Amino acid sequence: MIEAIQAWAARYAHDRRYSPVGQIFHWTMAALILFQLGWGWRMSRIDAGGDKVEAFRVHAELGLLMLLLAALRAIWRTIVPGPVNDADRLGWQTAAAYVTHILFYLCFFGLPLSGWAMWSVAGGEPLEMGGIVPWPHMPFDSLEKGWQWWILDWAEGIHALLIILLVVMIPMHVGAALKHHFWDRHDVLRGMLPELPEDGAETTPHDATPPRARQAKEGG
Repeated sequence: MIEAIQAWAARYAHDRRYSPVGQIFHWTMAALILFQLGWGWRMSRIDAGGDKVEAFRVHAELGLLMLLLAALRAIWRTIVPGPVNDADRLGWQTAAAYVTHILFYLCFFGLPLSGWAMWSVAGGEPLEMGGIVPWPHMPFDSLEKGWQWWILDWAEGIHALLIILLVVMIPMHVGAALKHHFWDRHDVLRGMLPELPEDGAETTPHDATPPRARQAKEGG
């Protein structure tokens, strides 16, 4: 079955595109993360009370959904690696993109896990992933209060640090994608967008020559 999945995805990779599954993972998680950041900002402005607790619950349950999507996306990327595109030829920029993706996954896993830990220590009602699937607390209730407070303190610190990291990386990631697309004329952004039908027109083979060298060769 894995070989069949890889063969199916290979037709997209050959055209320097992510598969539809990879694109769905990317854009779904992007939308969820932006919503979570906005919801977190809104929570900080709600007065203490039942409304604030309910807002935290929604935030935590969507965070668990993000945790599931991150795990599924990591498994998918293991089975179906991303395509090789123009930007993969650029040395240090490729290394920077690789590090950035690792940091994104650190946020994808670290934020919901630290949030889950905070909710578990607080002793609220059990969560439901995405508001649907029952989800238990982490087993902290048997620990001494001192240890519980220590876990809560560390979880809050990690959560805050990862939020800052995410807020810094998102504009960098978007800016890099736009720079590759509009300035370098690379195919990075195109590869993460749905493929549009060409009304029967023949597809022009992809020129593997780097864009700047291609411009020089064409006299541009």
